[in-house]
Amino acid sequence: MTGQDTSVTTGGCLCGAVRYAVRGPLRRIWDCHCGQCRRWHGHVAAYTRAERDDIDISDAGGALTWFQSSDTARRGFCATCGSSLFWDRLADSDLSIAAGSLDQPSGLTTEGHIYVSDKADYYEIADGLEQVPGTKLGTG
Repeated sequence: MTGQDTSVTTGGCLCGAVRYAVRGPLRRIWDCHCGQCRRWHGHVAAYTRAERDDIDISDAGGALTWFQSSDTARRGFCATCGSSLFWDRLADSDLSIAAGSLDQPSGLTTEGHIYVSDKADYYEIADGLEQVPGTKLGTG
C-alpha cells in the first residue's frame, strides 16, 4: 500500500451535460466575496480545488464553455444550463471547482473567507472562520 488517497469525488452541472471526477484529495472550501465572484454566482462563491491532472471532465456536446474574466483567469460554465463550475488561474497547476457543483455528500468543510474587503453590504460574515481582506494564495 502506497498511502495515496484513492478517493474519487464527482460533480457536474444542473442539466448533466458537464460531469467531472476528481481523483484524490480536495482542498477545504474557501468562500470568495470578490465582486467578480458575486456577479458570476449571484452571491458568494464557494470553491475547493484539485490538481488539474487529477480531474477528468466529460463534456456531452461541447457544453463546457470558458469565459476569460481577467488577464490571468477564466471561468468554466455549462452553456446549456448556465451552471458555474470552475475558476481557472491560467498559470496554476490546479483548478478551482465550484463547491455547489459537487455531488453530495462531499465530506468537505469551509475553512474561511477571502476578499472580505470587497464583500457586498447586504450580509454579514458571522461564522467565526478566518477572514482574509484579499487573496490567500497557496492555501492547501
